[in-house]
Amino acid sequence: MIATLLTKVFLPLSLAIIMLGMGMTLIPADFTRIVTYPKAVLIGLTNQLILLPLIGFSLAIAFDLDPTMAVGIMILSCCPGGPTSNLITQICNGNIALSVTLTAIASFASIITIPFVLAMALDYFGSGSDIVIELPVLDTILQIVVITVIPISIGMLIRKYKPNFAKRMEKPMRTASTVIFILVFIAVLAANLELLGNAMKSVGLVTLLLNIGTMGLGYLTARLFKLKLKNAISISVESGIQNGTLAFVIATTILNNVEMGIPTVAYAIWMFLTGGILMWKLSKRKNIQLAE
Repeated sequence: MIATLLTKVFLPLSLAIIMLGMGMTLIPADFTRIVTYPKAVLIGLTNQLILLPLIGFSLAIAFDLDPTMAVGIMILSCCPGGPTSNLITQICNGNIALSVTLTAIASFASIITIPFVLAMALDYFGSGSDIVIELPVLDTILQIVVITVIPISIGMLIRKYKPNFAKRMEKPMRTASTVIFILVFIAVLAANLELLGNAMKSVGLVTLLLNIGTMGLGYLTARLFKLKLKNAISISVESGIQNGTLAFVIATTILNNVEMGIPTVAYAIWMFLTGGILMWKLSKRKNIQLAE
C-alpha cells in the first residue's frame, strides 16, 4: 500500500513540482540551441538506447546470473531515465534542456526498444516465457506529458511573463528539489525494505557496476566528442539514472514476476546514492561553462 502510494501519487506529484521549478529556469532558446547542435542529443540517445542495454547484457553474462536476475537486469537496462534524472541534472548544474529533451525522446523511443530488447533477453536467457511484451503506450505518453511537459511549459510561461518572480524562486526551488530528493530516497528504502536484503545479496555488485559503468561511459563519450561540461553532466546522469518505476511495473505487472524486479530495487539504492554524491559535489560549482 505504501509502495503504491509512493510510486503512483507522491513521486509523480513531487517530480511535477520539480519540473515546474525547472521550467522557470528555461527559455525557448535553450531548446532551439539543441536542435541547432544535435551532437549532444545523438550521443546521449546512443548511450541510453544502445550502450546501456549492451552493458547490462555483458554484466549478466560475465556474472553468470540466473535467468530471472539476468532478465531483471535487461528490464532495467532498457528503461531510460525518467524525470528523476532531470532533477539530478538541475542540481548538478547540468544542461537541463538537454536532459529534458533526452528524457522525452528516449521515453517515446522505448515504446519500440523495450519490447525488442526484452523479447531477445527472454529468448536468450531461456526463461521459457511466451509472454508478449506490450507497453501501455497511452499511459506512457500521458506520464511524460503530465509529469514533464506540462509543468515545464507552465514554468517557462512564468519565466516569460513574470521574470522577476522566476528569478526569486530559483534558489528556493533548488533547495526544495534537494529536500524532495532526500525524502524520496528514504521513502524508496522504506517501501522496499523487505526486498532490499535479497536484492543486494543477489545483484548488488552487478547493479552497482551497471550504475557506475553507464554514468562513467556517458561522461567519457561526451568528453571524447568534445562536448562542454554542462552537456557531459546531463548525458552522464541520463545514462546512469534509470526509470525504476517503469522497470518495476514491467517486471511485476507485464511479466508477472516479482523476482525480476529485484535488480531494480538494488539499482534504485545505488542510483540515489551516486546521484546524491554528484549533486553534493557539483551543486556548489559555479564555474561550469555554458553548454554549446
